[in-house]
Amino acid sequence: MSRGDPDAEARRRRPPARPAPRLTLDTPVTYLKGVGPARAASLARIGIITAGDLLRHVPHRYEDATTVTPSAQADVGADVTVLGKVIAKGVLPTRKGLRVFQAVVQDASGMLEIAWPGQPFLDRTINTNDWLLCTGPVRFFHGRRLQPREFVNLGPEEEGTGEGRVLAVYPSTEGLSVRLLRAMVQQHLDALLPLVTEPLPAWILDAAQVPSLPQALRMVHRPTSVAEAVRGRARLAYEELLCVQLLHRKANQVARAARSGRAFENRRDLTTKLREALPYTLTQAQVRAIREIVHDMESPRRMHRLLQGDVGAGKTVVALFSALLAMENGAQVALMAPTELLAEQHARSIERLLAPLGIAPVLLTGRQGARERRAALTRLASHEPVLAIGTHALLQDDVTFANLGLVIIDEQHRFGVEQRAVLGAKGDAPDVLLMSATPIPRSLALTLYGDLDVSVLDERPPGRHPVTTVVRPETGRAKVFEFANSQLDAGRQVYVVYPLIETSEKIDLKAATVMYDTLVAGAFRTRRVALLHGRLAADARDLIMRRFRDGELDVLVATTVIEVGIDVGNATVMIIEHPERFGLSQLHQLRGRVGRGAEQSYCVLLGDVGTEAAERLSLFAATEDGFEIARADLKLRGMGDLFGAKQHGLPAFRVADLLRDEALNETARLVADRLLRDDPELEAPAHVALRHQLTVGYARALDYFRVG
Repeated sequence: MSRGDPDAEARRRRPPARPAPRLTLDTPVTYLKGVGPARAASLARIGIITAGDLLRHVPHRYEDATTVTPSAQADVGADVTVLGKVIAKGVLPTRKGLRVFQAVVQDASGMLEIAWPGQPFLDRTINTNDWLLCTGPVRFFHGRRLQPREFVNLGPEEEGTGEGRVLAVYPSTEGLSVRLLRAMVQQHLDALLPLVTEPLPAWILDAAQVPSLPQALRMVHRPTSVAEAVRGRARLAYEELLCVQLLHRKANQVARAARSGRAFENRRDLTTKLREALPYTLTQAQVRAIREIVHDMESPRRMHRLLQGDVGAGKTVVALFSALLAMENGAQVALMAPTELLAEQHARSIERLLAPLGIAPVLLTGRQGARERRAALTRLASHEPVLAIGTHALLQDDVTFANLGLVIIDEQHRFGVEQRAVLGAKGDAPDVLLMSATPIPRSLALTLYGDLDVSVLDERPPGRHPVTTVVRPETGRAKVFEFANSQLDAGRQVYVVYPLIETSEKIDLKAATVMYDTLVAGAFRTRRVALLHGRLAADARDLIMRRFRDGELDVLVATTVIEVGIDVGNATVMIIEHPERFGLSQLHQLRGRVGRGAEQSYCVLLGDVGTEAAERLSLFAATEDGFEIARADLKLRGMGDLFGAKQHGLPAFRVADLLRDEALNETARLVADRLLRDDPELEAPAHVALRHQLTVGYARALDYFRVG
């Protein structure tokens, strides 16, 4: 080394580079090749901190490029997948003001035009020379044009790199494209898979007929077919469901042991009088649910039950029987609803049912005057057995119950755990009955709601007219509104529902605000019409709904803000525009706003829809069973989105979907029962790895089930 070489002297003094740690699943991603600090920060935003997290970051859908159609053979009317290089692109305006992003792609056979109406922003992310994999129908518009249902930008790769493969599409984030994530996983997959050990004994895997964990991870990241990706995904979902079932059962055991309450006596006094006074016969499902609730209330164990029923299944009457059982034992009852309108509706309907018994419920809401409120608070503070019906107003500090024995919460998912706990704390360990109108099959509800017992109302009370549901094209618009006007002439009321509040340049859809103006000036120009949407203040929304309920309005133009609303027995027509934009379960909730009176009601799904949407909507029109509709919604999602859009209200599992994986969930439940029966603490050597998985990987799953 030359004495005068300053660089050599600096190298001699520099501390030796810290060697990268031995690769394990716990190795931080910053030590993986190709991941620097900036990229690690992006990965952290989607929960990827370690090498193991990268391996567990599974695709949320796949593009099947094993059956690519040459561009020249993409015939009009066909549904195809094409792979081509972008040779031209641009944004074109239409006469209606809609902006369309267009690209021309080329493969060895020729060229094809691809169009994305209402998505001009794609011009910023799709570049000339990028390779696109596009799936969708081919239509004729000045030539052949494909309108993608799904597409993947493979970037400026060499020709054919996507063809013959099943391409994984990963959840990504800003600064981290799907293509980059896919390349990162593929680069490290071979080194990471040998580090994976199987935590489940062979008999548990055999029970569900799923592959081992290393096999499954290879299948989801590097599948040879979509069917193989499905098998791999099933193994990951099964593990999640099994762990949650095990935690659920342990939590249930603890909750039951600690849940002491009061034992009511079934005196058959007020309950018998109500049964005799009812103007109709209870359904078998209602009788079964009442029997289950009575059994809980007779037990010294505190009741914690969910009463789940479809729209119009008769949940309120079942809840009323439980309230009367508490009251005939001298206890007080609180029924809490999420809105003042719903609380007032409950008060009116319950008052009618209890009139023959000489019982009047107490209403407590924020709109009451001082004198009315003082009278209500005085009754609650006395030892008189009373049924209080209210909103969040029941939670206020000055509301004191002398002897609260039962808490009933309607639309329970709209209240937080803390709110439910505050109401329960106003009594000495009162029984709790939660009510929900979201149709979820019983086996899934048992998992979803943790330590709750579940009663399901799956029958429709006699005398309720089925709602006539029809699908009508855009060409039938005039006749649809003509029919609506004939119903209005007969003294009925009409809902018209839109998916958007205002128009958007990204989506070519009719919006509530624009169509309100159109309808007021056109089809309903002689009618009393109001506009209702979520951006209105709560007081303004309440006022409009009250006016509609009281018959002061003929037509309500609305968004889905009316999905969970009040009973307006005089409303007989529900027109839903752009029905393809709604899930079937959401359409079912909207349809439930009509058919609540004695008159025949109608639901009209209006608009031109594609073949797939038409199939979904026809199935919806053919049934009113919410549980069947929930299952149909699941089946019709298709395999393109293997991991499913999560149902509103369902736990945020990373892989499992409680609806899609119903059969796997049932297997997991049976396996969990056997495991805990044979080895309650999972101490056997064969179960050590599973126990570790529970305590480390799934500890937070208990949060899903804290229902309060």
